Amino acid sequence: MISNNKFLIARRIVQISIIFLFFAGNYYGWSILKGNLSFSYVFGLIPLSDPYAVIQMLVAGASLASNVLIGAVIIFLFYALLGGRAFCSWVCPVNIITDAANWSRRKFGFDMIAKKQPLSRNVRYWILAISLVLSYFFGLGAFEFISPISMVHRGIIFGIGFGIATIIILFLFDLFVLKNGWCGHLCPLGGFYAITSKFRLLKVKHDSSVCTACMKCKVVCPEKQVLDMIAKESIPVLSGECINCGRCIDVCEDNALGFFLKINQNNKEGEINNEKN
Repeated sequence: MISNNKFLIARRIVQISIIFLFFAGNYYGWSILKGNLSFSYVFGLIPLSDPYAVIQMLVAGASLASNVLIGAVIIFLFYALLGGRAFCSWVCPVNIITDAANWSRRKFGFDMIAKKQPLSRNVRYWILAISLVLSYFFGLGAFEFISPISMVHRGIIFGIGFGIATIIILFLFDLFVLKNGWCGHLCPLGGFYAITSKFRLLKVKHDSSVCTACMKCKVVCPEKQVLDMIAKESIPVLSGECINCGRCIDVCEDNALGFFLKINQNNKEGEINNEKN
């Protein structure tokens, strides 16, 4: 059981640990992680900012402090160059809710009722663009003002009642209305990281030589369109929409899927070419 859920378990440990550290920072004064998902400090020294929130504020005409801008650059470079959409699966508290809804859909057979999704995954990019336009015209961070991510996070950390209501609404929406509805179709923050992380170094790679086309990976993947190479060719997942959650790796009994660093792959290819020469 642990072997088949190692990345899922690791993600839950990371997500719960981050929530706890935010809680401890705000209630007990711990300096390990203090603030919220929009802006925080690590050990009271290293600023971390949500780059999408910062862009909204800049578009809105706000003057931001240098530490906020530095924090945004740090987070942007980490996800753009290494983690990809890892925020969505390893940090964001909403992922716990939507994963629970996704599991419930499979458990109770809701996936068998409606095979075709009624909404395009490109809607999140439209919402992303609209949020920036609204930020400009209204002079505030449009998405941050209504963000379910912030509401859920505040609800967990500070016990705000509407955060609990948001959790229930998101769960029921993903369970009964649209599979992977929020994270996979609507969330503009996920769309932002999908755009910026296309050239990330950490990717999932598929080995078609050992793949038996069982398709278990596509059943559990919240962004299954990124696995279009399954049983076809041995290439990495190139789409920035992959959230690097590792669920496809967990359930693959053929060991046909795994994480790899692109820099390591390039080094291995170079060594092979040198040996041939």
